[in-house]
Amino acid sequence: MAYIYPAPGNASAQSTLNIKVSGDTAGLDVPALQDVTVNNANDVFTWTQLDSASKQQIATTATNSLSMNLVLEQDTFFGATASGEAAQTSGIFGLSKDKTKVTFELYLGDTDTGGNGKTISGSGYVTGLAPTVSADSPVWVSPITLTVDGDYTVA
Repeated sequence: MAYIYPAPGNASAQSTLNIKVSGDTAGLDVPALQDVTVNNANDVFTWTQLDSASKQQIATTATNSLSMNLVLEQDTFFGATASGEAAQTSGIFGLSKDKTKVTFELYLGDTDTGGNGKTISGSGYVTGLAPTVSADSPVWVSPITLTVDGDYTVA
């Protein structure tokens, strides 16, 4: 058995997120992730029948998304002013504002035995930005959601 171990602080083993726009080769590496949630929620159709005292159900299509919180880094959030690939120059805010379809790769982290972990990938849209700052948290932090268009791919 090998547990997934994201190894915070170990750059070669930690969880990482990369976002690309069509035509990008390197994409945008998203730093300072605080937490990540992978959502796969199947919808269920429910009905009743006159011959049964219980409801009937069947699973239908799934709604997939990645949600996370991150500490904002200026170039990643607003885009780099220098030339670069589309995701790098747009930044997370620009990709959301412009409703740009992106592809993503989320590396879950190495296993606790030192083996390579799994990567979840797909395509979708950046949504759910809501940057906040407070006296108790003096750096800007924002939730971010990647709504997935279709299925996840696990490699």
